[in-house]
Amino acid sequence: MCGIIGVVGSSDTLSTLLEGLQRLEYRGYDSAGVALVRPGQTWRARAADGTQSVAALRLECEHAPSGFSSGIGHTRWATHGAPEAVNAHPHLDCSGNIAIIHNGIIENHSELQEQLESRGHVFTSVTDSEVLAHLIEEERAKGLELIDAVRQSLLIVRGAFALAVMDANEPDVIVAARRISPLVVGTSPGVTYLASDIPAILDKADVFYAVNDDEVVRLAPEGFRAVDLEGAPVRLHQLQIDWDLETAEKGGYDDFMTKEINEQPDALRATLLDRRHSDGTITFDELRISDQELREVKRVVLVAAGTSHHAAQVAKYAIERWASVSVEVDIASEYRYRDPIVEVGTLVIGVSQSGETIDTIMAIREAQRRGARVVAISNIVDSSLAREADAVIYTRAGLEVSVASTKAFVAQVAALELFALRLAQLRQTLAPSDIDALFQGLNAVSAQVAKTLTRRGDYESVAEQLLNTRDFFFLGRHVGFPTALEGALKLKELSYLHAEGYPAGELKHGPLALIEPGVVVVAITTDPNMHEKILSNLAEVKARGATVVAVATDDDEKIAAVADFVFRVPATEPMFTPMIDVVPLQIFAYAIARGLKHEIDRPRNLAKTVTVE
Repeated sequence: MCGIIGVVGSSDTLSTLLEGLQRLEYRGYDSAGVALVRPGQTWRARAADGTQSVAALRLECEHAPSGFSSGIGHTRWATHGAPEAVNAHPHLDCSGNIAIIHNGIIENHSELQEQLESRGHVFTSVTDSEVLAHLIEEERAKGLELIDAVRQSLLIVRGAFALAVMDANEPDVIVAARRISPLVVGTSPGVTYLASDIPAILDKADVFYAVNDDEVVRLAPEGFRAVDLEGAPVRLHQLQIDWDLETAEKGGYDDFMTKEINEQPDALRATLLDRRHSDGTITFDELRISDQELREVKRVVLVAAGTSHHAAQVAKYAIERWASVSVEVDIASEYRYRDPIVEVGTLVIGVSQSGETIDTIMAIREAQRRGARVVAISNIVDSSLAREADAVIYTRAGLEVSVASTKAFVAQVAALELFALRLAQLRQTLAPSDIDALFQGLNAVSAQVAKTLTRRGDYESVAEQLLNTRDFFFLGRHVGFPTALEGALKLKELSYLHAEGYPAGELKHGPLALIEPGVVVVAITTDPNMHEKILSNLAEVKARGATVVAVATDDDEKIAAVADFVFRVPATEPMFTPMIDVVPLQIFAYAIARGLKHEIDRPRNLAKTVTVE
């Protein structure tokens, strides 16, 4: 996720910007930049050196001119365009006077760029963000004030944004706007601040305000005024802040895992943004494999490890059902040691949050050596996996700090299921109306996850009552099985307790011998097609003394007869259930670990990214 900072009226503008950018490094980024503005001059510096970009930017700024009291700064997490200096923010308009920084995604950037170029505008990057600078340039040419030029420009863009704009022809002014991506304003006597996150300005401002969706704010040294996109005045909501800096980096939460669990609706929205053309075609800007090649795919092999492997298992069901293609799922560390068969028409998909998981990288190399085409699913732009693959689909979940993955899982499932819909579209295995309904349903999942998160207290209450349990079995059928595996993994990672995930139908083939009083069975029961089967399985464990916890939909009236505790969740299309059902399991595992007083973000013996075999 990108970081934004801005300041107007400061006597130490550049230092404030650089210090703020350094505080935003925890969000993850691949490049950084600043722009300083004074009457008639906009000065810019940028650097692209991965997570050392802010340090490199400091060197670039050592000889910056003096006398600037206003400026904006940005750390970029690449979505459109490689993480190179030319694509780093701030971006300028054709005159070099207007500077913009932008978080989010402009969905209709391609058509806007074509229109702007036809009118003579010259683009210097391959980002979606630069279109904003040129749109604002055109509105300024009509004589509009900067705030109105920004407002008019935003009326024609689609997507998500947190935006900051400066113009050398209207110095000591920053215009900011927000839709979906967060933005806050801070004030102190004679200085006004802007940031994507409170940590950037926590010790600078005295009072903080939240910018809400579709609000535009004009910041000046003496304060600010805000309007909606139609120009009507609005009041910003004042925030009550009593955090220290470390807590602020975590968004006010006790740990990064809680923050990342709560970021899952945003991760889903960002992953699905800008993925469909106006004619209904599902598209991936980073997919460098032709439609004809995808149409002729005869077999898909997914390779992954850990949580990513569970996301891949969900994708197997979606691809086979929607696209009618045979799918295998391999554990990445085993793939190249089993002499895999790669035939003509084999597509291999490597799934890794970091894009640096060594087992997955080695697996795709083996697949390429044998002649397969490879797609990477990664959360990190220009990661090793992304660079080595023939194509890449980015999940856009933002930095995930906690070792126990949460938002990366739901984003991976969303990206993979969207890819399954694209395959179905190309192969014409689903009617256009069915694809449209599934696409709309997939986009609705973020709101359903948000609703599920409001029930956190219910899930935590169950965890408190089961805190002394030492043996857990997680059961599921169909896509509920990989969800069960993920729930068991979260509990193992965080609580260090015995937890196993099984297909519910396998109970009679061994695991049932371990069921006795004191054992907790957690079951995924949200798929209506599997409901009767899973209820029969639960009756078996209940008869042997197990305590049953069921993840069930709000309208399930039968579950109470076999479950001691129920985690209620919204109902959805069965193929989308893992993205919702996993949320109470994440919270349950977290609450057990907290109750046992374990380290949350850094469980023992584990690393975030496995870079050795």
